[in-house]
Amino acid sequence: MTTHPLVSIITPSYNQAEFIEETILSVIHQEYPNKEYLVVDGGSTDGSIEIIQKYDRQLTWSVSEPDQGQADAINKGFQQSRGEIVAWLNSDDYYLPRAIENAVYFFKQHPQAVLIYGDVITIDAQGGFIRHLHYRQMELLDLMCFNIIGQPAVFIRRDSLNKSGLLDLTYKFLLDHHLWLRLATVGQIFYVKKTLATARFHSESKNVAQAGEFGKEAFRIVEWMRADPAFKDLFHANQSRIVSAAERVNARYLLDGGESRQAFQAYLKSLRLHPATALKEWYRIIFALLTGWGFGFLRRFIPKWRE
Repeated sequence: MTTHPLVSIITPSYNQAEFIEETILSVIHQEYPNKEYLVVDGGSTDGSIEIIQKYDRQLTWSVSEPDQGQADAINKGFQQSRGEIVAWLNSDDYYLPRAIENAVYFFKQHPQAVLIYGDVITIDAQGGFIRHLHYRQMELLDLMCFNIIGQPAVFIRRDSLNKSGLLDLTYKFLLDHHLWLRLATVGQIFYVKKTLATARFHSESKNVAQAGEFGKEAFRIVEWMRADPAFKDLFHANQSRIVSAAERVNARYLLDGGESRQAFQAYLKSLRLHPATALKEWYRIIFALLTGWGFGFLRRFIPKWRE
């Protein structure tokens, strides 16, 4: 790896005029000397295009045209980019100072890394602090058990992405996790004990507006892992734990979507399959029970409970 390998950052965007300027500035203001920035807009109608054009001279490439969704937009950016290291940053998130520099340094220290990820701060629509998400070193089985990595703090080695393949356009909600799993079969993923980015939770974000859809894709990933030779042996040795984790993911997002009774039922399924996996979210299980049966006033606390 060269002293300053080229790093490509891609921002997919669609009708995020409220947030996209902060995203763009967080990339432009990175002091790392060898980066390119690509913005892929899906044909916004809310003023996003005008904001993107405002920074046209600082962008390597941009386009605004209808696409097939987030995965398609990101893949367009991957295909146009040239970086030895690549990442995407959604148009409602932003990087913290020195994020790219820290990622490159860690790749140099760990030449076997196919992907590195750091910690993430979650914020609300106004930029107010919600929580500091601290992760840990994970292996393939951890990902198979739906331990979710904060996507804004992920950077990928290009040659590993070429081996794993781009994002699958048929995934709309767990598209990133599906890619991390494929990358983890190519080589090692590594945790960087640095806070690299923020993730914004607001009423229009998918993990709020369409929370109930995440569980469906989790179950789809389960069936994919069950059949794929790259996961098959590890899957069958840990089947109860993995399926329990998918039920837990389903429950978590159902609860975020206000479907407390369905969430509690999903938690019960998770408990029956592998109690230790379900009980990692014991507080959410209690919350789902209370809000689903007679304590509905607690629902107003759900936005603060999401994390």
